[in-house]
Amino acid sequence: MQLVHIYLNFPGNTEEALHFYETVFGTKIIMKQTFGETSFIPNVPEAAKNKIMHAQLPITESVHMMASDAVEGFGPPLKVGNNFHVSIVAKDKAEADAAFSALSGGGGAVTMPIANAPWGPYFGMCVDRFGVHWMVSLPTPA
Repeated sequence: MQLVHIYLNFPGNTEEALHFYETVFGTKIIMKQTFGETSFIPNVPEAAKNKIMHAQLPITESVHMMASDAVEGFGPPLKVGNNFHVSIVAKDKAEADAAFSALSGGGGAVTMPIANAPWGPYFGMCVDRFGVHWMVSLPTPA
């Protein structure tokens, strides 16, 4: 695997949380996009437009915290246990497919099939048989 990241979901206060983590780690948010700024989600409700769809904060040179607001209608309701994912970036499609298959198989579950995502990269989400939530991706479409 090329990289492992931490992906956190918050109940509507992602921006506040990331500003806190900026002070903890002494780094700055390097990417932030709201639901209202996305071109691939049509008809975003007014209440969700300013919520964070995706943001990224480096913790170290090779470890990044990524985060989003858990907005009703855009994924499962937030609860402790599904509010984080381990995000792995594979070196190629074969490695991504193998990791995704192994993690989601044997009693695990696919929550988003691995495929080219509307926002670009090859991406999928699953829960392994131990209840750990995973994101598997490539930086670009496969």
